[in-house]
Amino acid sequence: MFAKYRSVSLIVRILIGLVIGALLAVIVPSWSGIGLLGELFVGALKGIAPVMVFFLIMSAVSGYKSGGENHFGTVIVLYLSATLLSAFAAVGASYLFPVKLVLPKAAAVAAAPKSLSKVLSDLLTNAVGNPLNAIVNANYLSILFWALMIGFALRLTSKETRKVITEISGAITHVAQLVIELAPFGIAGLVYTTISETGFAGIAQYGKLVVLLVGTMTFVYLVVYPLMTFAYTRQNPFPLTFWTLKRSGIPAFFTRSSAVNIPINLQACEDLGLNKESYSVSIPLGGSANSGGAAITVSVMTLAACATLGIQVSFPLAFILCVLTALAATGASGIAGGSLLIIPMAASLFGISNDVAMQVVGVGFVIGVIQDSVETAVNSASDLLFTATAEYADARKKGHPVDISAAIRRAEGKADPAVAAKRPA
Repeated sequence: MFAKYRSVSLIVRILIGLVIGALLAVIVPSWSGIGLLGELFVGALKGIAPVMVFFLIMSAVSGYKSGGENHFGTVIVLYLSATLLSAFAAVGASYLFPVKLVLPKAAAVAAAPKSLSKVLSDLLTNAVGNPLNAIVNANYLSILFWALMIGFALRLTSKETRKVITEISGAITHVAQLVIELAPFGIAGLVYTTISETGFAGIAQYGKLVVLLVGTMTFVYLVVYPLMTFAYTRQNPFPLTFWTLKRSGIPAFFTRSSAVNIPINLQACEDLGLNKESYSVSIPLGGSANSGGAAITVSVMTLAACATLGIQVSFPLAFILCVLTALAATGASGIAGGSLLIIPMAASLFGISNDVAMQVVGVGFVIGVIQDSVETAVNSASDLLFTATAEYADARKKGHPVDISAAIRRAEGKADPAVAAKRPA
């Protein structure tokens, strides 16, 4: 039964769950028990993701061969460049299509930092926090730091010890994949709760802001990122762009977690035939180092607050905002709603008080059902896009270019159970 269930594409199952959840919300809005499916799904994601990321990175680093071929340098340049260019695109979009907010009563959220020095101080302090607390509290920056440190230390241990860590990592990843397989049920519960409580017009008053955010993220992923891919590979970037969006972006949109989407990206890299020594580290690392979607959210929301208050934003300040948000967003990715708490820090650049900035954060949580989903899709899919781009670019430099379209066709065959079943043994 479960095998037959899994034979249907995950994307198709998710869409079915969406439709069922919406219909039940309209037909039987009082059946609150249906929403429990969504709560269980989100709880399972939050529970397994920090543990999985910790063991994935620790295992990858401990098993890394120093003499092996990797593409880390190219990947890191792509990650950081994409985040900065995303911030520039967000500022440009906000200039062309200014949006004013209807600020509600300030939301009750955690206090956010007001200065770049405070952000950097908090990031460094959090990075060296207790590793067990980091896993419990899903502090991904600290998880990354300690996983790297312990992973390097494990390189001094025996081969058998490293093998055990690898097997544990594989087991935990398998559990995460099982949770993802049950996503349609959780999504049905989440959709049911959202519609039954707020109705279809629950976020209508923030429609212009949603359109600006989603439009900017769409432009970045379909225009800016393909241009970067072309610059590195000198091949048509769109087959790879659309394939990564399909394989990684759509599932990430519904799970709303780059960390939980890691197994999907790892499998996609394997299907593409990429170097495992490289992608086993670059994909988990992308959860922190690649944050274009978060940079867009912070920039657009901050400039919307400026437009609402009638603050004129000069070009030098806009440039500083781009650099500031790119740096801050790097530590926010992987934490649900993490980018929103960077807004007061960015807003302080324009003299906006913390009270007003926190009201903007409140607006962000209202539209988060769409904003956070699209942001996660952009971040996670681009992890896969740039990991593949880096390897193809390095292969081209060495005089061994890869036919990207052919690689995608082979990957599609591996991902389709029906196609795989028809292959000769």
